[in-house]
Amino acid sequence: MTYDRLVCANCAAPVSEGRCPVCRASRERLQQGNLFAGLNPTALIALLVVLIAAVALLAHQTA
Repeated sequence: MTYDRLVCANCAAPVSEGRCPVCRASRERLQQGNLFAGLNPTALIALLVVLIAAVALLAHQTA
């Protein structure tokens, strides 16, 4: 999940804006904890397709 859609329970603002200390702490924790936090779902799907194609090509060459 990306943090740009989360709403802070403390200030009721989007977490991505970082209006209060709770928002800023949550935003930092989410950014550090997830390697792919900056990627949108379309980029993740494209990365997955490329990975599957690479594995299929490798399997075809070894067979």
